[in-house]
Amino acid sequence: MLRLPGGNPRTPRHLISAADLTRDDAVLILDTAEEMARVADRPIKKLPTLRGRTVVNLFFEDSTRTRISFEAAAKRLSADVINFSAKGSSVSKGESLKDTAMTLEAMGADAVVIRHGASGAPYRLATSGWIDGAVVNAGDGTHEHPTQALLDAFTMRRRLVGADAGIGKDLEGRRITIVGDILHSRVARSNVHLLTTLGAHVTLVAPPTLVPVGVEQWPCDVSYGLDEVLPKSDAVMMLRVQRERMNAAYFPTEREYSRRYGLDGLRMARMPEHAIVMHPGPMVRGMEITAEVADSDRCTAVEQVANGVSTRMAVLYLLLGGSETALPSAARTEENK
Repeated sequence: MLRLPGGNPRTPRHLISAADLTRDDAVLILDTAEEMARVADRPIKKLPTLRGRTVVNLFFEDSTRTRISFEAAAKRLSADVINFSAKGSSVSKGESLKDTAMTLEAMGADAVVIRHGASGAPYRLATSGWIDGAVVNAGDGTHEHPTQALLDAFTMRRRLVGADAGIGKDLEGRRITIVGDILHSRVARSNVHLLTTLGAHVTLVAPPTLVPVGVEQWPCDVSYGLDEVLPKSDAVMMLRVQRERMNAAYFPTEREYSRRYGLDGLRMARMPEHAIVMHPGPMVRGMEITAEVADSDRCTAVEQVANGVSTRMAVLYLLLGGSETALPSAARTEENK
């Protein structure tokens, strides 16, 4: 599970769960993402690092940001990209995950980025022996979404510590509040694992009906009220209510939910001046976040999308054999060949 190409013991061979990452693993990925972000500022944004490698985006669930982000990341590293959607494929005819995986293996996939509605599907793919390539979890059921947590941490470090000042550093002592549908959120689970590993203190805020059973075993605090935690938060992450995963009424009305757990201008004013507002998207304006907050300078939603490409470039670069050498010099060496 944590075996690496080239015998490097520090970067996982697969990225299935944020809980698999050590503090050094996470910081290495964030530092590499910082170098990738600098590449994105160049007139020519491509590197030849993964030329000749094939990355497959295997998506069994609908996605816009994540799929396009992984595609852009792979293409900027000069990899060949194959986009697979379950709709219109043999999966809709009843083909199993095993047969799909073996088909991709026969086509020479070096990495498979998988999003699946069943929790545990990426782990099954990575440990089954069906494919030899690296596996990246792009979201599985209500389980985890590790690259979202990495890009969130990257955004926090850039905003709260600084792009250059943050190199080699974690989020020690920072207080992060995650608000909303924790029960159905794979983003919340991955962020709790990763942010805790990076030294941050995480508080989950949600109605009792949207808090998972067993949350007391998670390395975080839980609050049922938003107003009392805002004044001591360095970052507040708002989550969408995932109605598509709900089969019951978890709160009385949308208006009642928004009144108690939505972030508006008045609540944002209670946050420290340096604090930021985050959202993994897609956001529902008027419910968990108002337009005033979403469009403010303190909201990093659009910045998170850009940082997602840099972070996923770093993940693919490291998984597919990238060295720990400072990227710009390594990139210049390859470009000069």
